[in-house]
Amino acid sequence: MLALRMRETRPWESRVLTDLLNRYGGVGTYLGFDLVAIFVMTYVLYFRRHWRADLLLSYVALNIGIFVTMSLLTQVRVDIATGFGLFAILSIIRLRSSAVTQQEVAYYFLALVLGLVNGMGVPDRGLVVAMNVVLLLTMFAVDSRALRIRAQRMDVRLDGVYTNEAALVAELERKLGGRVAYQEITEIDLIHGHMLIDVRLRPAQGVIEPPRLKLHDHSANGATAAPGSEPAVHGETAAGSSFGGRHDNEVRHGG
Repeated sequence: MLALRMRETRPWESRVLTDLLNRYGGVGTYLGFDLVAIFVMTYVLYFRRHWRADLLLSYVALNIGIFVTMSLLTQVRVDIATGFGLFAILSIIRLRSSAVTQQEVAYYFLALVLGLVNGMGVPDRGLVVAMNVVLLLTMFAVDSRALRIRAQRMDVRLDGVYTNEAALVAELERKLGGRVAYQEITEIDLIHGHMLIDVRLRPAQGVIEPPRLKLHDHSANGATAAPGSEPAVHGETAAGSSFGGRHDNEVRHGG
């Protein structure tokens, strides 16, 4: 009698399992694609290069959220207004942290696109896999270390106001230990006697020499001394040097 009941229940369980696979098997497959892609992006490409574990949660949460939203939109019939309303809610999220670099913003965008591509339920699964591979390979090539070490961007604050571009470039290269490929003055503070420069630097081999502990003539190479400072003696220009060896130059790396 027990064997007969088991034979009667097995066809019913088989039908339920078949129905579940037919209904949700496609979503599960695309979810697997998305999980593999977001793992490769967050850990293999991002974390092993930039070493910021705090952003992994943001990338994964954004990707999974977009995937679930798109999966629901493809399974449930909604009008265009509802679809735009859902994405308007997602657009409320802003990247307000000043510590996020442009490279990390690019990873945010990639996490969003991966969620969209995998969540749309495109019938051609081979095309979906190909799009994932293209996106990941593009980020792998563009964010490679070989490309990043060729040029660095940083915001540099120098004491003294330079009016001679050659003197400014020479001082930046001396202090930063590299070759300046591009520089642009973004701020000049005549009251405190310093300037802020956007620098694109090609790093060079060797160690940066510390500033010399002596006064320099700012007028020799086109630099103006800070207001209230003592008269400069003759010699080469080196913005940022002062009595007692205090060094007030600031260097901020940017993305």
